[in-house]
Amino acid sequence: MRLITRGDCNWTSRYPWIVEAARKVRQKHFVLDGEAVVLGVVDGVSDFDALHSRKHDHEVQLYALDILAMGGDDLRSLPLHLRKIRLEGLLARRPDGIAVAPFERGEIGPDLFRAACRMGLEGFISKHRDRPYPGGRQKHWVRVKKRQHPAMEREL
Repeated sequence: MRLITRGDCNWTSRYPWIVEAARKVRQKHFVLDGEAVVLGVVDGVSDFDALHSRKHDHEVQLYALDILAMGGDDLRSLPLHLRKIRLEGLLARRPDGIAVAPFERGEIGPDLFRAACRMGLEGFISKHRDRPYPGGRQKHWVRVKKRQHPAMEREL
């Protein structure tokens, strides 16, 4: 079991709760794309400051966004909606420490953005349901951010 970042850093020892959860998944060989999060105690919304403070590493869990491989099969050529089905099946028993990130099907637009803002989210990423997973950042992935979110101050 290894946790590798987009920058190729090995964070297996940094986030033990995720590693422990992954070991409980019935399928032993899988590759997920996800986001490390610390959830707020009161509202359950990811807390960017808590994540980056390193004071809560034992609480960090994985929001699984996509599945890239399972059981020796490379799933990246499958369309997103089929990968999402496999991801939900893999994590159906909901091991504490890994959760399938909320996934809204349908058109993106102002209503979805307003709902994300009401929830206190920094933003979201939209992907086309029929596209494969080519890796890296893609022009087909639309990143929508709430400019007034505190996390935006760190990106400037």
